[in-house]
Amino acid sequence: MKNWLALLCASLLSFALHAQSWQDITQQARGETVYFHAWGGSQEVNNYLRWAAVQLKQQHDINLVHVKVSDIAETASRLVAEKAAGRHDAGSVDMVWINGANFKSMKDNGLLYGPIVDMLPNWTIVDPSLPVDRDFAEPTEGLEAPWGVGQLVFIHDHQKLNNPPQSFAELLSYAKVYPNRITYPRPPEFHGASFLKALLIELTANDAALGLPVDQASFAIITKPLWDYLDQLHTVAWRSGRQFPSGSSEMLQLLDDGQIDLAITFNPNAVFAAQAAGKLSKSTQSYAMQNGALTNIHFLAIPWNANAKAGALVAINFLLSPEAQSRKGDLAIWGDPAVIQRQHLSGSASRSKLYPSIDEPHPSWQTALGEEWQRRYGHRQ
Repeated sequence: MKNWLALLCASLLSFALHAQSWQDITQQARGETVYFHAWGGSQEVNNYLRWAAVQLKQQHDINLVHVKVSDIAETASRLVAEKAAGRHDAGSVDMVWINGANFKSMKDNGLLYGPIVDMLPNWTIVDPSLPVDRDFAEPTEGLEAPWGVGQLVFIHDHQKLNNPPQSFAELLSYAKVYPNRITYPRPPEFHGASFLKALLIELTANDAALGLPVDQASFAIITKPLWDYLDQLHTVAWRSGRQFPSGSSEMLQLLDDGQIDLAITFNPNAVFAAQAAGKLSKSTQSYAMQNGALTNIHFLAIPWNANAKAGALVAINFLLSPEAQSRKGDLAIWGDPAVIQRQHLSGSASRSKLYPSIDEPHPSWQTALGEEWQRRYGHRQ
């Protein structure tokens, strides 16, 4: 009975918020504390969110608390535990930065509040040419609002490497000629998993099966070229493939230290922010493979049991505003490409250009590839 009453109360609150005017929601949000679970592995991102917190406090009297996580899957597990315990309101998470497999998992498990996008005034200025209604081929159904555009790109120092590999085939050849200079982040970390997906897409000529849920019966056949490639790469990789960087930030440090020749990032403009912060030489630049860059939209969502739903809605709407999107896209601050229409942007954010895009595989591929990578190579230290 208690569990049923909790669900009823949560449903009534959801209905009440949807029925309210935006003015009522902003009034209700005043004084609320929004616990925002987001990746904390980038100083540029962290600095930006500190700025956003100041703006939200000044403009809306909302306290935005950035809960730094290394992988949002940690938050998804927390929400699953809260649901299993019958905690259907006053949850510990108010807002999440998600996409891909984590979104699908939260959606499938009923962990998201919404749909929310039609409630946001700034939804009307989102760029409709971007794939904002799907997430790794999974329909968003309004359960998450787009925040930025990610593309898998490589960074190199053109004074040391003026003709970088233009394909993964060339990357392997380069690694064999120049051993101990190439690596990638350790899966299932996001950048490492993205490297695996982009590699598999090239090796299979973007097999149509990659757009569908993983079929275990054909998984081994489809992925065999990937493991054969990695078996070769690891013998000549940085530290002989026995150790892998923890993520993009460590790769940038290794590149700056001269230990490796290529770093990976999922932000085509990350090099500019890193240069501005003194983390990379001015002679570094980013590029995409000749076939294009693995591309996706990253999103913001609200858990079904969030304690500060109104505050989270106002925070998301602010992060979609011309002010916030222009600052986020500023090449000297974060450089994360905007999702709103270009005419609403100012400064360097309005001049940001994207590489030709390659669609993400179905979310299940990220999980399956990460698990198989761990089985094959996870013991390496």
